[in-house]
Amino acid sequence: MAEALRAQPSDKQIRDNVLREIEWDPSIRSKDILVSVRNGIAALTGFVHSYLEKFAAERAAKAVYGVQSLVNDIQVKPQLARTDPEIARDVVHSLRMHPLVPDEKIITTVREGYVTLEGVVGWDYQRRNAETAAAGVNGIRGITNEIRVQPTVTPQKVKEAIESALRRSAEVDSHRIFVTTHDNTVELHGNVRSWVEREEAQRAAWAAPGVSNVVDHLSITP
Repeated sequence: MAEALRAQPSDKQIRDNVLREIEWDPSIRSKDILVSVRNGIAALTGFVHSYLEKFAAERAAKAVYGVQSLVNDIQVKPQLARTDPEIARDVVHSLRMHPLVPDEKIITTVREGYVTLEGVVGWDYQRRNAETAAAGVNGIRGITNEIRVQPTVTPQKVKEAIESALRRSAEVDSHRIFVTTHDNTVELHGNVRSWVEREEAQRAAWAAPGVSNVVDHLSITP
C-alpha cells in the first residue's frame, strides 16, 4: 500500500510548532520572539541579543513541517554596545582565523553595527563561511553578504555536478527537481516536500564550482 500523503497542518498548528521549536533550541535564549503564520508563510518578529540568535530562530522555523516561506523581521539589540571600529577589527580577525575563508580577498565595512562583506572568491562555500565567521562577532546587528563567486567552469559541467549531488543526497528526491544552467546561473525547477529539502537542493546547487547565482523556482508540496 502506498504511503499516505502527510496532510498540510493549519496555520495555528504551524505557529505552535514553530514556537515549540524555538523554545527547544538551547542557542535561543530570548523570550521576546513572536511568530505569526498565514497561508503557510511564517513571520518572525521581536528582539534578540545577537545576530547568531536571530539566525538560529530562522533555522528553527524553517525546520518545521508546513512552513512554505519565511519572513525574519527579528531585530538584534546587542547587550554590549560596541563601536564600528571595534566590530570591524573583530570581523577581520575572525575571517583571518577561519581555515575555509580567503580573508585577503574580502573587504569588510561596518556602519552602525551592520556589516557588509565584499570581494570575489572561487567557491560559494567560501562566501558562506565568511558570513558564518563574521556572524559570531559580538555587537553585530546585521550582515549583508555581497561577496561574489568567480565563474571557473562551463555551464554543462556545473549542471552535471549538481544533478550528481542531488542523486547522492538522502534528503532530496532528485526525480522531482530539474536543473538548468546559463551564464554561471543555476535555476532549480520542480517541487519538494519540505523547506529542509528545498534548502538541501539549494546547497547542492551552490556547492558546484563556479556557480555565481542560484534562482530557486521550487515549490513546497507536502
